[in-house]
Amino acid sequence: MDLLEGIRTRRSIRKFTGEPVAQDRLQAIISAGACAPSGLNNQPWRFVIVTSRDARASLAAFTSYGHIIEAAPACIAVFIDRTAMYHEVKDHQAMGACIQNMLLASHGMGLGAVWLGEILKNADAVRGLLGLPDSLELMAVIALGHPAEQKGEGQRKPLAEVLVKEV
Repeated sequence: MDLLEGIRTRRSIRKFTGEPVAQDRLQAIISAGACAPSGLNNQPWRFVIVTSRDARASLAAFTSYGHIIEAAPACIAVFIDRTAMYHEVKDHQAMGACIQNMLLASHGMGLGAVWLGEILKNADAVRGLLGLPDSLELMAVIALGHPAEQKGEGQRKPLAEVLVKEV
């Protein structure tokens, strides 16, 4: 898939078939996330793969979008390692790039994925569930799997509306 086509056609997928996602694909998605740029190349991202039905059910309890987590054959919890950070804004920007890389990699493999952020309201509980240290701060949970829905082109504002100025 052409890179620009992939960027234009990626959509949030919230419905999945029951088919499991191969471990090598999950690792490739994480590797794509880890290729994101980060200030000073500090690479502050950390990941937890969640595939067991019981663990997904427990994770689902921490968000009003739990039905998506329970239906997805795999989830990847994405954390920032606060001990690796050097600049709050730049490091959080890097995390956004990391997550976007993961969404694009999923799309490029023919998988569907959705970035879940509402779960952040229970970030401490998620960290506790997964048995992680306080130094790891939840940034998102990505639910993914083989898509059971197809979405058309999304609606984006025209360039004339978002381009403020050319100098």
